[in-house]
Amino acid sequence: MKLTDSHIVITGGASGLGLVLVEHLQAHNKIGVIARPSRGLDALRQRHQDIEIYEADLADLASVELAADALVKRGVKIDILINNAAVQHTPKFIDDDFRYETIRREIDINFTSICALTYLLMPLLLKETRSNIVNINSGLALVPKTSSAVYCATKGALNIFSKSLAHQLEETNISVNQAFLPLVDTGMPQGRGGVKLPADQVAQQIISGIADNKAEINIGKVKLLRVIQRLSPTIATKIMKAA
Repeated sequence: MKLTDSHIVITGGASGLGLVLVEHLQAHNKIGVIARPSRGLDALRQRHQDIEIYEADLADLASVELAADALVKRGVKIDILINNAAVQHTPKFIDDDFRYETIRREIDINFTSICALTYLLMPLLLKETRSNIVNINSGLALVPKTSSAVYCATKGALNIFSKSLAHQLEETNISVNQAFLPLVDTGMPQGRGGVKLPADQVAQQIISGIADNKAEINIGKVKLLRVIQRLSPTIATKIMKAA
């Protein structure tokens, strides 16, 4: 699939990897960004006045519905929907700084909003001869780590959801793709140890994978993780437990 002259909608496109994807794609495509109000979103609006902005807090389904409704009312087909937005809270359930109220927000942003947008924007995706739903996932969907239990669970759920959705859409024009990421040098893993891949490099690999219509786009160390998991699930578990 050529990523030119396409209408591409990206969630969380005002910061981090989402913003890098926007910068890579905006020159030759029509871009729509769904993101919560922020200084980053204001800066994006000023820098690229041709980008469509749909303000929505993805933890608030009513807000998600309003953004989707605005897109549907425009009636313009969507070639590619990139579900990129995510949050990750690292405290363990037994830590003093664990915040109970983050549980629902993390699940809604990372998973529920994706299910909602997939359904609500389906009419616009079905309008195109060929379209893609691209879910940005993590190696933690394959093997979880000790911290960020809710985040790992949402990514595991996203993996299963994507596979089942692909089965449902087999006889339609819509393909479902997943990009499985290692640590990426964005705001989310800031302050954590480990080698982080440059966001620019990751964005280019995601875009290449979408163009080739790969069902699974494995990036960086995720490729090695899959090999280890296949050969010895126990070793893969030990490695990721200590990550």
